[in-house]
Amino acid sequence: MQKKALTGRTARKAAGRQGAGGQRPYRSLALHRRGGVEWLTLDRPRQLNAIDPVMADELLDYFGRLSVRDEVRVVVMRAAGRHFCAGIDLATADALSANVPDGLRIQRQMSQIVLRMRRCPQPIVALVHGAACGAGFALVLAADVRYAAPDARINVAMARIGLTGCDMGISYFLTRSVGGSNAAELMMSGRFIDAERALRIGLVSDVVAFDALEAKADALSGEMIGMSPLGLRLTKEGIALAADAPSLEAAIALEDRGQVLCFGPYMQEGVAAFRAKRAARYAGAQ
Repeated sequence: MQKKALTGRTARKAAGRQGAGGQRPYRSLALHRRGGVEWLTLDRPRQLNAIDPVMADELLDYFGRLSVRDEVRVVVMRAAGRHFCAGIDLATADALSANVPDGLRIQRQMSQIVLRMRRCPQPIVALVHGAACGAGFALVLAADVRYAAPDARINVAMARIGLTGCDMGISYFLTRSVGGSNAAELMMSGRFIDAERALRIGLVSDVVAFDALEAKADALSGEMIGMSPLGLRLTKEGIALAADAPSLEAAIALEDRGQVLCFGPYMQEGVAAFRAKRAARYAGAQ
């Protein structure tokens, strides 16, 4: 997969502009589904995939619809062009600072994207290349698994434009991902970190050549789809709930519930497939 293969024009040709579930066309997102895996491409390459009001609205719509789209079991999020996402489109800066009510409305719209990413039952795999700044970094943090190309550069850009470094869930996700000291360093300076350091501190799962990112996501999503449909969804939910569980007992109670829910519909087929050394054929799986 060459970088030129992810230009806006090519992404549109390959994925079309069809909205989630065929509902409506998207102007700044491109979608392509392969079986149970949907590839979501941020597609404003000339603007470095900066998030303008249109893209924000479309991301809200896309992630909001996923809860009822059982045919989609995994989402792979990537970007067209040279960079993943330059953050919020600064052309909206005047609207943000015009007055408090309008600023709060826009701020809440952006924050809701992250909430919907975490609420949707499908795992999200982010493929990061080039710059992932500010709001773009927040999208990456809200994904369940993150892979990076060697040229990836990430920063909390809002810290450099007069704002706090706490935005769109960054203060929540970053401290849990890399620890308090690393998070404070990035959030209080806005400095960039490269892919090598991101891997070293646990911000991404792996760094692979840009041309290998798609294959990396293909391999992982294939293994994810090998889980039972309910097992995969409850695993995403369980990881999120365990992060804030008040005690070990509470986390184990959540785990017990998930396992019992999967016993009846899926375990018999899973064990039979394991014994026969074949792929499981779970009811409801794509």
